[in-house]
Amino acid sequence: MLKVNRNENIEILSYSEVKRVDGYVGNYNVIVEKKPRYVTNDCNGCGACAEVCPITTSNYFDEHLGPRRAIDIAFGQAVPFLYDINRDVCVECFSCVEACELDAIDFSQVSEEVTFKVGTIIVATGWDIYEPDGEYGYGKFENVITQSQLERILAPNGPLEGHVHRISDTKEPEEIVFIQCVGSRDTERPYCSGVCCMLALKNGKLLKEEFPDANITICYIDMRTNEKGFEEYYQRAKQSDIRMIRGKVGEFSEDPETKNVNIRVYSSLTDEIIKISADLVVLSTAALPSKGTEQISRILNLDADKNGFLTESHFGLMPQETKTKGIFIAGFVQGPKDIAYSVSQARAAASKVAEVTAPGEVEIELIIAEVSKDLCITCRRCEKACPKNAITVNDEEGTIVDEINCDGCGICATCCPTNAIDIRYFRDYQLFTEIDGMLEGG
Repeated sequence: MLKVNRNENIEILSYSEVKRVDGYVGNYNVIVEKKPRYVTNDCNGCGACAEVCPITTSNYFDEHLGPRRAIDIAFGQAVPFLYDINRDVCVECFSCVEACELDAIDFSQVSEEVTFKVGTIIVATGWDIYEPDGEYGYGKFENVITQSQLERILAPNGPLEGHVHRISDTKEPEEIVFIQCVGSRDTERPYCSGVCCMLALKNGKLLKEEFPDANITICYIDMRTNEKGFEEYYQRAKQSDIRMIRGKVGEFSEDPETKNVNIRVYSSLTDEIIKISADLVVLSTAALPSKGTEQISRILNLDADKNGFLTESHFGLMPQETKTKGIFIAGFVQGPKDIAYSVSQARAAASKVAEVTAPGEVEIELIIAEVSKDLCITCRRCEKACPKNAITVNDEEGTIVDEINCDGCGICATCCPTNAIDIRYFRDYQLFTEIDGMLEGG
């Protein structure tokens, strides 16, 4: 991120939201709303404001396990390194204003819209984590946490500085259970999140290193270790005495005295019911399309699948392209994938952008729709049917085909009630002539 921040050709707009996009490949107008952080760019990140702030709230970056001030930095490696004020909890005591020697606090900031002209767009909006409210006692039992919370606990810069203990009484856990596929691989979300198996194995090994005598169990549906080196990692985890149980957890209750979580799980491999009294339970929750994915798909006229992930032009041959020319996708926005896969797809998307934005001329497809103004009755059926938004109809000019965005799919021609639309080089009389020629030759 620092390398990106130092690149003079890259402008970072953090805490901003895309509101509207107009135009076509090579000539997009992007309207972005810059939200107020109430701290100007003069901020040097000294932290004097946070030191005097009297208001403490939960830290969303630490999965609400640690505190942050009403004015604080998002996280230690934030780019740009600017503080922001949470106006929902701020009491406007203005202690931060008095503490800031650079006069960088500005409570009068408001949202502003800026417009950019760009040639291409890459959508890489990432993913969100499923909140398992009420499932397996999460939010009710103190010693049930999510995998993302465990990640922050294990982090040296996390709320517990990398040392794990029970939430209820700060004791070191002796019996730890991971439950996989929470919120995924069910009727509502049938897909696999793609990263949870390896994440559980990795964190299980880390816990085993810190607590060698602890019993660690992973309850899974299927252990998916299909990438390079993953199966070997799985075998090493088993060799470190991490127990694997293939089966879904059934009964789930909390001991009111010890706060242990009593679990019953059916092992499909050994055909037995296994009972565990766990000190700590970790839920591997589903990965979801980010909250802004649905909105950005509408703004950019992109398709999404039934699970909310954006759809590519062709899964095998064009995994970075979308149905809209000049707009590409990368990473989890297309579907669940790990870091290595996301990086390779991002590089591929960047190379596709380079093809369009490189100096010189760009070739466009000549096989496009053509409209006969004599036959067209401006019924707008073609405009509604076009998946590329390449057709516009107005009373003055009639039906207009955008030669840049049209890819000659022919959907408009099939729905035209007056046969006013032909596809260049595939006109009716040309096709009929070809058929007649083949019949005569036969």
